[in-house]
Amino acid sequence: MGCYQAFAQFYRFAASEVADAAFRPRAISLVMAGGVVAALAGPLLARLGGPLLSPEYLGSFLILAVVSMVAAGVLLNLHIPAPAASTGPVDKGRSWQQIVAQPAYLVALFGAATGYGIMILAMTATPIAMRLHHHELGAAATVIQLHVLGMFLPSFFTGSLIARFGVLRIMLTGVVLFIAHILTTLTGTGFGSFASALVLLGVGWNFMYIGGTTLLTDTYTTAEKGRAQAINDMTIFAVGLTCSFSAGGLLQALGWQTMNLALIPWLALAALSLLWLGMRQRSKAAKVGA
Repeated sequence: MGCYQAFAQFYRFAASEVADAAFRPRAISLVMAGGVVAALAGPLLARLGGPLLSPEYLGSFLILAVVSMVAAGVLLNLHIPAPAASTGPVDKGRSWQQIVAQPAYLVALFGAATGYGIMILAMTATPIAMRLHHHELGAAATVIQLHVLGMFLPSFFTGSLIARFGVLRIMLTGVVLFIAHILTTLTGTGFGSFASALVLLGVGWNFMYIGGTTLLTDTYTTAEKGRAQAINDMTIFAVGLTCSFSAGGLLQALGWQTMNLALIPWLALAALSLLWLGMRQRSKAAKVGA
């Protein structure tokens, strides 16, 4: 399942490569919007398959296999235009070090990794924190479903927002939403506080992750895309893995509210990097105009 998901993460890049510059943010966003179907259908299929066969949940995994085969059938009928053949020397592109050293690449990577890491950390800790505060398992499952809807439902309009206001402003809005999530955790440990905080967390992730992907697509050529995309996703998911494994220990050591408060310096650094890149781009544009 993990390997399957690793390949599926590149669908958003495939969409960006067949879209023109104006439509690219919306293409990425619409691919991510498929998560809305997953948020609704996934838990239902898991519950449906759980008691069907022995051992328990065998049916759930068989349903997952069927869904994967349906996806494979769709992809077999997908024809992505091949790049135009070059008549000159083959362009091998820049080295991965040169690609990564670009300011826009670093900010895009750091922004997306921040969004993914913070989202994974808080989401993983939430069911544990809710159980520690005497919530039923069903209540925790409902909060996670609301969180996943918050992650993917905005995808229907995130691309349009990026096209209208610019990618850096949308990513900064994502940082603000993360801060709102942290402040909401301070309101208490009732169901409403957990649910509101996790919805804000999901929307913040959406803006940071789709924004980071959109910003990244402007930092490499066709010849460089394999290296640029692979380094980006490898780094993001390494951060996510670290945060996932850290969630339980941090929750036990700090508590739910303090654990979230400890994320503010990370978010402040992300905001500063976005503001710095924005000023750098404006300065560069002014010089070109002059």
